[in-house]
Amino acid sequence: MTTELKYLAWVSVLTALAWVPYILNTIAVRGLMDAVGYPENPKPLAPWAHRMKAAHYNAVENLAVFAALVLTAHAAGISNAAIAGSATVYFWARLVHLGAYTFGIPWLRTGAFVVGFGCQLCIAWHVLA
Repeated sequence: MTTELKYLAWVSVLTALAWVPYILNTIAVRGLMDAVGYPENPKPLAPWAHRMKAAHYNAVENLAVFAALVLTAHAAGISNAAIAGSATVYFWARLVHLGAYTFGIPWLRTGAFVVGFGCQLCIAWHVLA
């Protein structure tokens, strides 16, 4: 397995698990019945849980782009140090983004997002060049 496919798997696992903490907060705040139901006036989540939910949505949106680029590179037989390095850095940038968003650290959150976006651009460059 190439490095970029390995990190695609890790990014997918990170994204797949990111909902767990904020759902646990939803259950704690609203109770199980309202958490699985459709309450008319739901109690607000803790601020960190609200931010983590937003970070998770952002991760899902960006996973589509990252996965498409990595899988296109793989299908085209393109694998090099730049793509592998970009995939590695992308994973760590997404992890930092999730933490910074959850804990409300705006400059770090934005910086991590920009680094991740740059990694996507690097992979795209190598795929399209």
